[in-house]
Amino acid sequence: MTPVYLALGSNLAEPHRQVRQAIHALAALPQCRLLAASSLYRTRPLGPQDQPDYVNAAVALETALSPEALLDCTQRIERLQGRERKAERWGPRTLDVDIMLFGEQVIHSERLTVPHYDMKNRSFMLVPLAEIAPDLRFPDGEALRDVIARLHDADTLIVLPAQDTPA
Repeated sequence: MTPVYLALGSNLAEPHRQVRQAIHALAALPQCRLLAASSLYRTRPLGPQDQPDYVNAAVALETALSPEALLDCTQRIERLQGRERKAERWGPRTLDVDIMLFGEQVIHSERLTVPHYDMKNRSFMLVPLAEIAPDLRFPDGEALRDVIARLHDADTLIVLPAQDTPA
């Protein structure tokens, strides 16, 4: 089984519910075991600011699936929860599930880039990840805590109350 870290985000159609539902769907995937889910965080949107704030979280799984098979599963979950892929980058969405890390693998394929291409610049991915994997190191050996220390906006994430987090 390979450890995998996923980032979840939503800012449409009851984002808290969307993220909680996605965590439950991920936990139910075949050949996967949910290890941890972070708190839910409220974050400002990346890109156009004329959209609602996001609810973000991180999830740790163990999986026997290949990276591409897991990507197929995450995209199916996105579709089932109303995600429509549009040309607009960083636009509002019901659900976004990104594979941040897949074990120690470095993947550059037509469909998938792991580690996630810009995760080291995104506090909304890294802060929830640090909650569930504080001692994590990236495949290049860099410590997660060192990357977070360089971010200028890591303290702007708001942890949502416990009743808004998955059970």
